[in-house]
Amino acid sequence: MHLKKEYIILDLDNTIYPVYSIGDELFKTLFELIEKSGEFEGSLNLVKRDIMRKPYQVVAREYRFSDTLTASGIELLKNLEYTGPIEPFADYELVRKTPQQKFLVTTGFKKLQESKIRGMNIQNDFAEIRIVDPMTSSITKKDVFIDLIAKYGLFKQKLLVVGDDPDSELKAAGELGVDALLYDKLQLHPDSNYPRVEDYEELGKFL
Repeated sequence: MHLKKEYIILDLDNTIYPVYSIGDELFKTLFELIEKSGEFEGSLNLVKRDIMRKPYQVVAREYRFSDTLTASGIELLKNLEYTGPIEPFADYELVRKTPQQKFLVTTGFKKLQESKIRGMNIQNDFAEIRIVDPMTSSITKKDVFIDLIAKYGLFKQKLLVVGDDPDSELKAAGELGVDALLYDKLQLHPDSNYPRVEDYEELGKFL
């Protein structure tokens, strides 16, 4: 069978599973820390919302967390794990069944991201899993994409990057001349310029 795309790089949070499904429980202690400190600008509800969508360090910058609060949050998160089962989006099963070789590239605290992956039991869905942890390295998703392309001899025109963040993995893909697809299950980016789907039922037309 001739495939337009032979490889897929997937993001994790809000691309394979909804963060909100575990967020209140997972981040309970962090949210209490932030609220008690009061050392941030803007709405606490918006801070909580964005922590479920973006890396902590990004949220800390955007809401001008104090240095103390930023450091305290990092200290808490770097040892945090989620021990319960996690349900992927129901339509992720359609991704699992596609014949393309798949890679998982996610940004976050290594221990926490690994615990989520175990909670979903998706380790074997991917040829390789890479966790971009800003606390241990300055490597970016773009750097990882470049490395995977070189390591596996991926042809850029045969590669598709799928994620929920136009400013992260999709931007990195665009800068490398790789096709990017916005998975917008939560309908957060209805006006995005990237090709967009709200359900993986629509994935086939891009493969």
